[in-house]
Amino acid sequence: MSNSVNISVETTCENQIREIAYDGTELYQPPPTLSESLAKCAARIDFSKTSLEDLKKEEKSAAAAEEDAKDANIFQESLWPWDAVRNKLKDAYTEICVLSDVISIAKDKRYLVLDPLLEDSDDTKPIVQVYTRKKAISQAAQVLLSGAERLRNAHSELRNPNVKDFHIELLRLRQNWRLKKVSNGAIIGDLSYRTAGSKFGMSGTFEVAKAEDVLDEETTTSNANSSGGNTPNTQISTNNGIQPNGSSSLRVIVPAELQGVAYIKVITQKDQEDLCTAQVNLMGHGPNITAQVGVWQKTLEFAQNVLFCKELFAQLAREAIQLQAPIPHVVIGNQIRATLLPNIQLIISLCHSTSFDSNQPAPINDHDHVLEHSLHQLLREVHYKNSHHPFPHPASAPLGPSKKRMIAGPTAADRDSLLEMTKTQTILEQIIAQAQHIFMRKRTQYVLDTLARDVKDPQIVSHWNAMNSPTMSCVKINIVTHGYDAFGRTSLVIHVKERSLKCICRDGRVMRLSYEPQELRDLILCQINSHQISCLVSLARCMAWTVLSNSNHLGIGKVEPLGNASSCLLASPNSDRMIAVQIRCDPQIDVKVYIARSPRQDFFPTPLVPEKFWENLGGNFKEVRFDKIEGKSFLNKMEFLMASLTSNTA
Repeated sequence: MSNSVNISVETTCENQIREIAYDGTELYQPPPTLSESLAKCAARIDFSKTSLEDLKKEEKSAAAAEEDAKDANIFQESLWPWDAVRNKLKDAYTEICVLSDVISIAKDKRYLVLDPLLEDSDDTKPIVQVYTRKKAISQAAQVLLSGAERLRNAHSELRNPNVKDFHIELLRLRQNWRLKKVSNGAIIGDLSYRTAGSKFGMSGTFEVAKAEDVLDEETTTSNANSSGGNTPNTQISTNNGIQPNGSSSLRVIVPAELQGVAYIKVITQKDQEDLCTAQVNLMGHGPNITAQVGVWQKTLEFAQNVLFCKELFAQLAREAIQLQAPIPHVVIGNQIRATLLPNIQLIISLCHSTSFDSNQPAPINDHDHVLEHSLHQLLREVHYKNSHHPFPHPASAPLGPSKKRMIAGPTAADRDSLLEMTKTQTILEQIIAQAQHIFMRKRTQYVLDTLARDVKDPQIVSHWNAMNSPTMSCVKINIVTHGYDAFGRTSLVIHVKERSLKCICRDGRVMRLSYEPQELRDLILCQINSHQISCLVSLARCMAWTVLSNSNHLGIGKVEPLGNASSCLLASPNSDRMIAVQIRCDPQIDVKVYIARSPRQDFFPTPLVPEKFWENLGGNFKEVRFDKIEGKSFLNKMEFLMASLTSNTA
């Protein structure tokens, strides 16, 4: 090809440059022979290092040394390649010879005798040696006696069928409680709720031991305390106040802070008067298996109850301090005070007694089981949320947000909806809301019962809904007149909430009342007033009387202190009699009845009114002594009155 290019190919320089002449000529070091390479490698051997790691480190250091030598262009040949190897082998041979001589001298004992050095011992008195030997012999005898006692007890257990086997009882204990064996051979258990999601810091561990081991420890401790003088007392509780059963071969040792009986007392108080009370504990829940397994079951139940009550109270106290209430909550010692309504307080107390007293107060009769169940349920819900987190959707989403918040974007949720999703109520807030509702329900019941007792006519019948939520109840009120149920009844529904009442009337009107009981009482009285007028209108039409006018809001007369007066004007079939009825709530129901007659008996023609037909306008109304009329109820009396006026007309 005419356009070819010449390319020069040279081999790489594998040998080191020894010298460069003035004319630029390079003199290379000739490559080492096989014998020189072997001598160089042998010189690197260090016979004092035999491990693989040391050899690798030595190779790395040798490589680094070679690089430094190349950089400095230093090269020095040894006088003899095997000089270093010879010196090292010679030193090793010398050490081996010396070691062999020392071993032969120590073994034959002809040239040298090796004796240990004697320390300078102090002169000991014979009485000290006697006491020392006596103490050692007594300790050995104690060990032998304890071993013999254990063997004797083991044989007696096999012979005596009344004594239960330790391993059988341990198996029953393991069926109901969590146990594990630690490194030192002891058996410990756990009473806490950590596996259920609890994060309470108090330890709930207990120890399981044989009955004779515990008795031996107690005997040793009592002997030490009696002989030691001011030795601190150490108490080991095995039965938590319950008398031990001699036939049980198993004992449980619970910590001192879990001994005794504990419960949480919840009181709704108004002016030093208890309105509602509840006691919360774990005793009495679930099947009673103490007789089946042993006395230690009762011990563990008491200890777990103490742990449960302390955890619940600690959670409530923490929330009481963190909450920003209009009236701050107070936490003093083992008591929490929260304000429900004006002059009404919620008191939550932790009662823990380590001693069993026969003079303890009797159980409270007015016990609210709903409040007790709510406290249990709310704490279980906290445990569940601690251990069960919603799974992310999709899998790449962050862990923590709920499912509603995850789908808030696709569903185009607004700001109010997002804020509503983030709102959560603590246990204390929910308990306060339930306590407020309990108080409002009791107050509503009291108002309705008082009105039903005081107002005989008409009758007030209350129907409470059995299926209610912890914070809302529903009651239906029927106002009827005995014997006149067909003429009409007035119904209204009241929703009892936390701090208010919602009243739904029959005509669809909705009225919201506060927590004051007088407002509910005024509403019921107004409904009674309206009921009497409506039933009277129905009765008048049934008896052929004409209803001229009726009004539930009479605008004449003096101003009523409560509600509005109701009135009704009736005319007889012949229009010669008229009855005017007025009902007021002042503050009790006050009924006034007036009668007018047509034609007027005292009508005389005058120059201004000469015609005779003006006498049919009726005369002045005269009040009737309504309480003297025969009849059991308002409608019954009005029926007799209208019947008598109709018969007189006829």
